[in-house]
Amino acid sequence: MRAISQYQDIIQAHFEALNLTKEPNNLYEPIRYILSLGGKRLRPVLTLMATEVFDVDCEKAIPAATAVEVFHNFSLIHDDIMDDAPLRRGNETVHEKWDLNTGILSGDAMLILAYQFFENYEPQIFRDLAKLFSKTALEVCEGQQYDVDFETRDDVTIPEYLKMIEYKTAVLVGAAMKMGAIVAETSTENANAIYDFGLNLGIAFQLQDDYLDAFGDPETFGKQVGGDIIENKKTYLYLKALAFSKAEEKEQLLHLFSIHPSDNTDKIQSVKQIFTQTGADAATQQAIQGFTLKAFQTLDTMNISEDKKAVLKAFGNKLMSRNV
Repeated sequence: MRAISQYQDIIQAHFEALNLTKEPNNLYEPIRYILSLGGKRLRPVLTLMATEVFDVDCEKAIPAATAVEVFHNFSLIHDDIMDDAPLRRGNETVHEKWDLNTGILSGDAMLILAYQFFENYEPQIFRDLAKLFSKTALEVCEGQQYDVDFETRDDVTIPEYLKMIEYKTAVLVGAAMKMGAIVAETSTENANAIYDFGLNLGIAFQLQDDYLDAFGDPETFGKQVGGDIIENKKTYLYLKALAFSKAEEKEQLLHLFSIHPSDNTDKIQSVKQIFTQTGADAATQQAIQGFTLKAFQTLDTMNISEDKKAVLKAFGNKLMSRNV
């Protein structure tokens, strides 16, 4: 197996060489633009890595990995429209750079393009990839709708929140890894196990994102700390704080999550204090560790060499060791 950086180089070179120069230009230029913005390319890297875990050259998985990344970027275009977001990866979002109609149509085209990359495979592999992809794409839409619904609900439960982040974020991580297993034509047991590995790691990653949004170091986190608090997002931290809080703390927290002050400094500090006082911060860290451990436990069920298990575990540990 190769280093993560090598898989990233392979994917980067592939996307730089990918020819999407077609007509009409106003449909394809936004697609080329969003794909050129890069990002971590985490999901296609996982597809390549999973293929080599099962002893098949990762080059065979490049079309599947491309489909995963094109789909992910399609979802970002539409998410940005729904959020009315001005920036993506420090650059103008597609609907801001062009317009809403272009963002919708170019995004739609990307979803179809993603499916077309599976046509590089034999019928059985094509069928298995397309079946998994359809299931995952629908779950991502369901997760997005749950997220939208939660904005106007005051009775969101922790199981509901976990289901939302599983569908919105984690299923695509699991699917990216299972696609590598399908391309490698490994056993169904191995394919399902590496899906569960990716799924649980994806949930842990999103919970850690929630935690770092409040308690991360602005220098290393790469986003505005307190963004979820400013937007009154009902994250795992918030829901745990509500569950653990005394009457006075609960009243204060509900009030803080109903206001939009012009200066959010005091609001962020007050909410973080409640997160700490109630033990919500510690409970969130415990949940992160729990889902990471659950991911690692699936390695025991995989019929692969111990050194391959060690590579997957090292990847998981590296992913979960972002600075706070």
